[in-house]
Amino acid sequence: MLRFITAGESHGPGLVSVLEGIPAGLEITEDAIRSDLARRQQGHGRGGRMKIETDYAVIQSGVRHGRTIGSPISLLIENKDHFTGKGPDAKPWTETMSKEFTNADFTPIHRLRPGHADTPGITKYNQLDARNILERSSARESASRVAVGAICRKFLSEFGIEIHSHVLNIGGVSTDNNQPIDWKLVEESPVKCADHQIGMLMVKAIDEAREKGTSLGGIFEIVATGVPIGIGTHIQWDRKLSTQLSAALSSINAVKGVEFGSGFLLANLSGHEAQDVINPMEEWVEDDKGNVRPWQRNSNNAGGLEGGMSNGEPIVMRAVVKPIATMIKPLPSVDLTNGLPVNAHYERSDITFVPACGVIGEAMVAFVLSKLFLEKFGGDHIDETRSNYDHYISSIGPHSIKLEDGI
Repeated sequence: MLRFITAGESHGPGLVSVLEGIPAGLEITEDAIRSDLARRQQGHGRGGRMKIETDYAVIQSGVRHGRTIGSPISLLIENKDHFTGKGPDAKPWTETMSKEFTNADFTPIHRLRPGHADTPGITKYNQLDARNILERSSARESASRVAVGAICRKFLSEFGIEIHSHVLNIGGVSTDNNQPIDWKLVEESPVKCADHQIGMLMVKAIDEAREKGTSLGGIFEIVATGVPIGIGTHIQWDRKLSTQLSAALSSINAVKGVEFGSGFLLANLSGHEAQDVINPMEEWVEDDKGNVRPWQRNSNNAGGLEGGMSNGEPIVMRAVVKPIATMIKPLPSVDLTNGLPVNAHYERSDITFVPACGVIGEAMVAFVLSKLFLEKFGGDHIDETRSNYDHYISSIGPHSIKLEDGI
């Protein structure tokens, strides 16, 4: 079973993640992980923290001579900010986040931030300092997820599965780009938007929000291609691919809504309009690699998911990200110690991190697909997984017709 866990605080010494269940024999390097970590740090509207950190995941175990060996893979990402401090004249976070008792002079955080984990967290864990909540609830934790996701992405790439994301909306500036997406141009965009002109309007909206001291949310879309038909199952609610993808995306900080395919727009369609009709065999077409994908459709309103399983079409997901709760111009709030009115706590933050959320979403989708892919095909070594996968792929298609190998 594939699983992972993360640990670490935003301004602690570092972030730790452990990924267990990746088969032996997969080629993986720290540079490959670094590439995705760098993408998470990009995007117009990110805060000063990204100027301090150069995230790099050091592989601590589970890899030898450039290949996985089947044991748990542990990763360590150092928090440079922990050792350098909050600013040019500030003391390092080593005292504030010391694991030992200290007499250092630092002020507990008691001005609660609406929209953050502060209020329910201090209540649940009986804390007098909201820093004990915000350090772990911070989106900084997502760096660990992206590192794990990079390994899962490499595993999926062995079977032709690709995962991309792009931004559809920031602060109400949106694109309805229904054209084929040039993912290279998306990566070059400062806001990961496929439409250059709309992307520049998003940049303008972010700059205006910064001047007002507020923050912006938005919508990102993830597209996973090459996923074979039959990943996931209809047998139990919690084993459905749709269930696990929904949970994975909803777990990302500030995500408040998830949809697949045409999503909520399906409410406006009739049954005849909403379903993705299956094409007869004579209409099946080859992909750019010369392979024929069985059971092809002319539409993808379902977003590649039927009955909690992949149906062979691209898996398309969108998520809504609310505006960040920490803002330059704080909201009115209350004091944790006495309940009196105060302005909410402010600590260096982003204006928006919708583009970064897309990268985090890619990582979470990569993990879920890898997990259910391994449930389907198994294998303690990647060659065993590939053999099982190839046998399954060769069996897909109309049962009464002898299909060519590879279809």
